[in-house]
Formats: sequence, C-alpha cells, structure tokens
Amino acid sequence: MSKVLLINGSPNEHGCTARALLEVAGALAQNGVESETLWLGTQPMQDCIACFFCQKNGRCVFDDLVNATAARLDEFDAIVAGSPVYYGGPTGRLTSFLDRLFFSTDKNKLAGKLAASVVSCRRGGATAAFERLNQFFLMSNMHVVASQYWNQVHGHSPEEVQKDAEGLQTMRTLGQNIAYLLKAQEAARAAGLDRPVYEEQVFTNFIR
Repeated sequence: MSKVLLINGSPNEHGCTARALLEVAGALAQNGVESETLWLGTQPMQDCIACFFCQKNGRCVFDDLVNATAARLDEFDAIVAGSPVYYGGPTGRLTSFLDRLFFSTDKNKLAGKLAASVVSCRRGGATAAFERLNQFFLMSNMHVVASQYWNQVHGHSPEEVQKDAEGLQTMRTLGQNIAYLLKAQEAARAAGLDRPVYEEQVFTNFIR
C-alpha cells in the first residue's frame, strides 16, 4: 500500500494547518492510501550551516528529527508539507527542517516521489508561502501534484478553517489527485514502465 508523509510545520499541533492536513488525510484514506503526520514540535530547529558534512557522510551533522526522517524516506511515496503563513512565507522551523532534509538526502531517494505543499493564513501571503515550499520539490525531480486551486485554507482558528468550504474542498481534491497518481505510478511499474534515467547533474555558476 502507498503511504504519504504529511509534515505539519506549525508550532500548533492541532491548529489551522493540522485541520487542512486532516482533510487531505481523509481523502487519501477514502481512496485506499495510508498517511502519517509528522509534527515538527516547538523545540528549536537547527538551521543548515553549509558545513557539507552530509555530502561526505550521507547524513546531517546535527542528529535530530531530520536524520530520523531521512532514514524513513523509503517508506513514503509522497510528501505533503504544511505551514501557516508568517510574514508571507512558511515558518522558519519548517524551512530549516526542509533545507537540511533535502540537502542531506541523496536525490535518488526523492526523485519520482509525489509532493505538494499546503498553507494556512488569516488573510494574505498564502501564494508566496505556497510557492516557497514548492521550490524544494521542483528542483528534486519530484512530481508536484496540483488541486483545483492553490492549496490554501483561511481562518484564525481551526473552527474558522472549518467554515472555509472552498479551502477544505481544495484539500480533498489534492488528496484525491495524490491517490490517483500514486495508483497510476503503481500501474506504470506493473506495465514495465521504468523511471527516467538521468544524466549526471551539471553545476554551473553565473559568471563570465
């Protein structure tokens, strides 16, 4: 059975972001897809310090939730990252977590997985935060799943989010799309369709 990792980057374990992710999880379950929610908690999250320890050793120098999650990535076929909007962007906790997770993980472990981001805000800043989170996926050969609108809910509390009919429907549609594409990937593998084989990545700098 396919499995999706739902990451809650809010300091509030049962807040607005959790309510949005719960709607995604419900749609996945209705379509026969298991999910697991990872709440990042409220303890300080170490930033990436660009020490490149991970490039030599295959894991981050800071042995915390990042390494624990990286060790389990093979269990998950899709990742959904959720965050409230802080000053037009995702939480620092979530971006620090994702910076280190994506930089320290072999890209072959991420390539081909499905991905999506979900954001929650009171009024504005949702699309900027949504775009910021998607960048992690778009440069990792992951397949970003769309919905009927940008994946955002509005409200100052879970009770207010519950009244956001369009936002919650967008979450359900996202869950349906993820489930469908996971099944499509399974069908492709069963039919003998292999994943792309990529060239060795070339790195250049913007200099003359």
